[in-house]
Amino acid sequence: MADYENHLLSESESEESVITDKELQAAFSRGALKTGLNVVLEGHKKALNNVDGLKQCLSEFKQHLAWVERLDVTLGQAPNVMSPTSYHTPDKATVDPEDDFQREMSFYRQAQAAVLKALPWLHHQKVPTRRPDDYFAEMAKSDQQMQKIRHKLKSKQVAMEKSEKAKQLRALRKYGKKVQTEVLQKRQKEKATVLNAIKKYQKGLSDKLDFLDGEQPPPHQGKKEGDGGQRIKKGPNAKRRYKNEKFGFGGKKKGSKWNTRESHNDVSSFRASVAHNKGPGKAGKKGSNKRPGKKMRQKMKSRT
Repeated sequence: MADYENHLLSESESEESVITDKELQAAFSRGALKTGLNVVLEGHKKALNNVDGLKQCLSEFKQHLAWVERLDVTLGQAPNVMSPTSYHTPDKATVDPEDDFQREMSFYRQAQAAVLKALPWLHHQKVPTRRPDDYFAEMAKSDQQMQKIRHKLKSKQVAMEKSEKAKQLRALRKYGKKVQTEVLQKRQKEKATVLNAIKKYQKGLSDKLDFLDGEQPPPHQGKKEGDGGQRIKKGPNAKRRYKNEKFGFGGKKKGSKWNTRESHNDVSSFRASVAHNKGPGKAGKKGSNKRPGKKMRQKMKSRT
């Protein structure tokens, strides 16, 4: 049955196409067709302002309720009470819709005027307009939804704490591996040193048996035996330090006064008056009396 209906539809469509082709041929023969695309132009739809129909529709769904249920106020813009001279709000007809500031100010003034007029009506009908201090509004979300959100946030916090602990454990593990590697390397180095010392001793290259003593503590960490656990003093005592300051620290004595290149070139301490006996206080020193020698003194005695 369905195949038969489809066959009839295809036949009707073919007949319509044949008819349209004949009409097109007739129009072409009359010269009504022109070159280019032939598009059927539809006229512009005329806008209708059916006021009566709109009022009828409004009367059908309009409900005659009290104003408290509707809370509709139709007013113009309120004047600027705070500073009337600072800015004058233009009328609705003069507001430029492209000016964002004027448009928003007109909305604000209109809402302000509606509030100033609606508040006295609400007070007259004893409708509260302020929320009491002990007022608890119903949550937009249910308690179950809030519990889900709380559990989700808590699970996220626990996951973050676990991640931080895992990071710290990985860091400590890396540090522990590093320390363990250093200890193993140190032990291998000590073992290699001991084996080399044993080989040298076996070959007769060394007669020291220090490697048999094992690891000895450093001298500054050791203690004197039988001294009550007192640590060994570092450095010389006070007497030795005093003698070092007074007499020096020993060392090379022979040739200590020899000239060097620096001392030879240094003539800052040279004084010509002292070197050549030409000082001001030594002018008459040449002519001064000198004691005669031993033979001269004996001759002088024999003469007498």
